[in-house]
Amino acid sequence: MLDFSAFYALLAQSRLSPWLETLPAQLASWSKTALHGDFKQWQKVLTNLPQTEVSHIELANAVEFGTASDISKGEAERIRFLLQQLKPWRKGPFQLHGIDIDTEWRSDWKWQRVLPHISDLTNRYVLDVGCGSGYHLWRMRGAGAKCVVGIDPSQLFYAQFQAIKHFNPDLAVNLIPIGIDEMPVLKQFDTVFSMGVLYHRRSPVDFLQQLKNQLRPGGELVLETLVVEGDAQTVLMPGERYAKMRNVWFIPSTAALSHWLERLGFSDIRLVDLNTTSFEEQRATAWMENESLIDFLDPNDHSKTIEGYPAPLRAVLIARA
Repeated sequence: MLDFSAFYALLAQSRLSPWLETLPAQLASWSKTALHGDFKQWQKVLTNLPQTEVSHIELANAVEFGTASDISKGEAERIRFLLQQLKPWRKGPFQLHGIDIDTEWRSDWKWQRVLPHISDLTNRYVLDVGCGSGYHLWRMRGAGAKCVVGIDPSQLFYAQFQAIKHFNPDLAVNLIPIGIDEMPVLKQFDTVFSMGVLYHRRSPVDFLQQLKNQLRPGGELVLETLVVEGDAQTVLMPGERYAKMRNVWFIPSTAALSHWLERLGFSDIRLVDLNTTSFEEQRATAWMENESLIDFLDPNDHSKTIEGYPAPLRAVLIARA
């Protein structure tokens, strides 16, 4: 289950081969820690997933592997039971042999907002930083990417990704359980995505530089993040919590964010989408039963978080390295 040899072989035959100088030791260390705690139980879930024949794969318009008629009713019940052991499922949705994993986020809506504005992904090397359980990795592959790599250190997200990949073991789509701080300066990816990460970083400008360090000259950054209204000097630094999240540090205006990117040497910086998160896009479901957006906002004024800050407003900016 923790065998990364196929990914190493992929790297060795690609422009990403310099990554092999550091990655195997990092993943060996990660694997040692992952063999304890909850991951042991999640690993059993992955081991017990039945082998199935997938008659249908859809990545262009959804993430859908197989149909209900591919498997028996008993197999469907077994798969559903096992996948529910990996809750909470936050990013999706996924459809596996007719089983609908109705995740907290309608990540397909975000993809629909992003896709019309980015460069064609056909035959591109793509990196998704902070990819969660990997929903967008599959959509990037469906858009024609040659090699899709997601990085996210979460053990649960890695287990969820492997559960989905069990039904479509595409060697070109991989989630590697490390963070951006562990990445060497590769400068080899054609497109780097960072969606929903910037505000979790204590040093957002350093983070933007780390993203640039992965892009080839002329490569494209696709940045999606929380923003606030204001001018080029407007940046919100919340108190202990923002929308009940503890790890929110800096929320800039789109003008301030553009200024940061320009200072780091990015060019052709464009704001392509601005969207207020709705209760239809982020909500509790049977697959994510914890609190969600409605619990994070002021019950008497949905334009504010429960702490009194502006409600989540999300922007997509595109820039060139």
